[in-house]
Amino acid sequence: MPIDPTIVGTRTPEFQTTAERGRLRSFAQATGQPDPAYTDLDAARLAGYRDLLIPATFLFCLEMDNPDRHRFLADLGVDMRAILHGGQRFHYHAQAYAGDTLTFWTEVTDVYDKKGGALDFIVRDTHVSRDGTPIATLTSTIVVRDPKAAA
Repeated sequence: MPIDPTIVGTRTPEFQTTAERGRLRSFAQATGQPDPAYTDLDAARLAGYRDLLIPATFLFCLEMDNPDRHRFLADLGVDMRAILHGGQRFHYHAQAYAGDTLTFWTEVTDVYDKKGGALDFIVRDTHVSRDGTPIATLTSTIVVRDPKAAA
């Protein structure tokens, strides 16, 4: 089923989530962050930070806290079994810390197809802010396979 390009510019509702120290420590350890400012509060404060640093890609994990994260694709009629991760990039504006309550909202920025419509691509920017101050823009590409189209 082709993705209607008129969805470009549509936005999801905002949601908020808080970065919890325990989750941050686990993520930092799992991803091999060598700087103790990611796992040790005293080390973070000694380095001049107000709390533990949020590792770069952890914002993607926090985005998954959205209770309606699958609604966008469901509203498009996309079968979740037909999606693939097509790419991801991060643009940072400011540092985020443990204890921050962050606001997320997502906008569709592009839709295109390849392989004669067998693959539809949806590009989305998720904007992350803290008290109105931009923290990061997370760009993700979702690939939707059309099992009926010739590949």
